[in-house]
Amino acid sequence: MKRFVLERRQDETGVSGTGFVAEGVLFDNGKCALAWLSRYRSVTVFDNIDEVEKIHGHDGKTVVRWID
Repeated sequence: MKRFVLERRQDETGVSGTGFVAEGVLFDNGKCALAWLSRYRSVTVFDNIDEVEKIHGHDGKTVVRWID
């Protein structure tokens, strides 16, 4: 299991803000859980880290920063 955060450099939608906007976990089976730190808190499960980057990366404006 590896932990990560999403660091948003630019907020395209004006919803989540900038800086560390979500905490995540990459499980040993490849699945990822993502917990938002913004005003609209939610937790989402993705099939893999590539999906997280494709959906929330916004062409490099948000990046995955590994903690572990």
